Amino acid sequence: MARAERAARTISRIALTGGIASGKSTVAALFGALGARLIDTDRIARDVVVPGSAALRQIGERIGTRFVDAEGALDRAALREHVFVNADARADLEAILHPLIREQVAEHSARLGGPYQLIAVPLLAETGTWGDYDRVLVVDCEPAQQRLRLMLRDGLDEAAAQRVIAAQASREARLAIADDVITNDGEVSHLAPQVERLHKAYLGAPGYAK
Repeated sequence: MARAERAARTISRIALTGGIASGKSTVAALFGALGARLIDTDRIARDVVVPGSAALRQIGERIGTRFVDAEGALDRAALREHVFVNADARADLEAILHPLIREQVAEHSARLGGPYQLIAVPLLAETGTWGDYDRVLVVDCEPAQQRLRLMLRDGLDEAAAQRVIAAQASREARLAIADDVITNDGEVSHLAPQVERLHKAYLGAPGYAK
């Protein structure tokens, strides 16, 4: 559905995205503290692959049972490493998970209400689904800062961190789909004023223009 076709909808849905280690979770928490309705697609992705789920069974059948551990749970780290270097496996995983995630997002959205909803979609640019939302908010930072944060957070060396970043959409690709941008190059305290400004704008959405 094109954005123009959703112009009359009361609740505005804003996709929150950004590169790995850009600060999306921090930004989402700041919006939440202001009362924004939040939907986290990463959490939904974990929920749809709980032990015994149809999605987990399909992953075992299509990608490999070695990614399901002895307790029947998904070995997320091993699967992530596998699909990182295997495009066919990544496509299979997306085909299994994305329809389920979209369905759950729709259910959460209908239940939450509110003048606007912030939906965290880390791989928005990669999946080409930004047209499903009324606006796109990108959390942006300098690549060097992003790399350093990733190294500190995940214990990676510089080369490994760079490979992870390179596997995602480019900074330019994310900014190209952005309606709004939050810059996260400094202290966390620099985020709050940006979040507050956009929160006030989104309370009046749709119809807000940059």
